[in-house]
Amino acid sequence: MAAQYVEERDGGYFVAGTRISLDSIVHAFRRGEPPETICQNFELLSLEEAYGGAIAYYLAHQPAIDAHPARQNEIWKQARSAAQPLPEALRDKLQRARQDLRSTHPS
Repeated sequence: MAAQYVEERDGGYFVAGTRISLDSIVHAFRRGEPPETICQNFELLSLEEAYGGAIAYYLAHQPAIDAHPARQNEIWKQARSAAQPLPEALRDKLQRARQDLRSTHPS
C-alpha cells in the first residue's frame, strides 16, 4: 500500500502528519531548490516525503494546487468585507495605546 504524503485540512494542503504546508514546499521547488535543500529547511520532512510525496503530488495536481492561493485570497477578501468594523471607542483606545507606546519606546 502506498503511503499518503499529502493531506487536505483546514482549507490547505499539508505534508501528512505535519504542519508543513505544501505551498511552502512548492515555493521552494519553484525557486529551484532541490529536495535535499528543502529537507534541510524543513527538518521534519524526510527526503522520501519531499520527492515521493509533496513534489510528486504537486506535479500530479498542479492546476488545483496552483489555483489554491487564489482561492484562499478570495476567501480572505470576502471575510474582510463581511467583518464588522471596530467600534469607534475601541479604535480610539487602541490608537491612544499605540501613541503611548511610541512615545515610551521611540524607534
